[in-house]
Amino acid sequence: MMKKNPTIKGIYEVCIGITETLSMIQYWQQFGYRIGQTGELTAPIVKNLYGVNSNLRSIRLEHQNIDHGIIRLMAWENPTNEGLEMTSMKVLGNRWGTTLTADVLNILNHAEDAQLAGLPIKYTFPQWEMIFKMEKGRPFIDPVVGVREMMLLQPLTRQVLFQRFNYTVPEYGKINHHSTLKTSQFTHAGMVVQDDSKETLMFYEDVLGLLRSRDDSETTYESSEAGRQIFDLQPGEKFIVTTFDDPRSSINWQEARSGRMYIIRFPEAMKLESCFEYSRPGCLGMSLYTYRVENIKYYFDRVKNSAATEVTDIVDNEFGEQSFSFVAPDGYFWNLVSK
Repeated sequence: MMKKNPTIKGIYEVCIGITETLSMIQYWQQFGYRIGQTGELTAPIVKNLYGVNSNLRSIRLEHQNIDHGIIRLMAWENPTNEGLEMTSMKVLGNRWGTTLTADVLNILNHAEDAQLAGLPIKYTFPQWEMIFKMEKGRPFIDPVVGVREMMLLQPLTRQVLFQRFNYTVPEYGKINHHSTLKTSQFTHAGMVVQDDSKETLMFYEDVLGLLRSRDDSETTYESSEAGRQIFDLQPGEKFIVTTFDDPRSSINWQEARSGRMYIIRFPEAMKLESCFEYSRPGCLGMSLYTYRVENIKYYFDRVKNSAATEVTDIVDNEFGEQSFSFVAPDGYFWNLVSK
């Protein structure tokens, strides 16, 4: 059994493998991030913690006063590979970060400009989605409740951005209105799995103590234009969403906290490409998520005695924090950081 007062919270960092820092810092500054801690590790320690034979220099990018949904830029001297780049979102090992914005059309404008400039980019038009089942009002008379949601893929970044209309979730995303793109921290981070029984996903609830806040929510080709475009759904195809939250969150959506892990489950009968080797530390692009915990030894013992593999020793990471890594039963590489 997990402790009654677990000391894990929402997803702490989305980690991005890079080779050059300036352009990535400038990019994320437009989304309201700023430079925080920096740190370095030599190759032998990196090998012990992340399984990569390379020196490493990392930069944390903070967002206002938020304690989750931040970014870690991991500058590899010898990266393992180019990472996911602009691979389809419908692959095993996929990772992406989702952000709330006050102006999704402004982001679309930048995406279209980037495409005209010949930059490598793939994006979808902000599609209308009714996320929560509410009674429909009268067009042009009553407020329309929903979101506009778009995907934005670039060689080092995989993003989904959404704008709310006529509803609020106070603890789910805090927009930095002074930022160029008027965006929040990452409200949730995504993964793609195939597990009809959901057995591998029990790890997040039973071992890490996260709150399963949403389960068996089905999206089909026919029911969602955004889902169809973002996840390359073909006629007759579907996926199911399972989410895990900060234990302080709530299954009541109006009281939910950001920091969510958003898992897209495709049926095992579908043939999906496996890209796990492009989605772990050492790879360029979005390649790791972290959780921050108190009493890291407690979590180390739980993970060590679970079905997780590649569990490392607890060592100091590049910021001088106690840390360890592992591969969860679903195949995703994780790192826990001591608060």
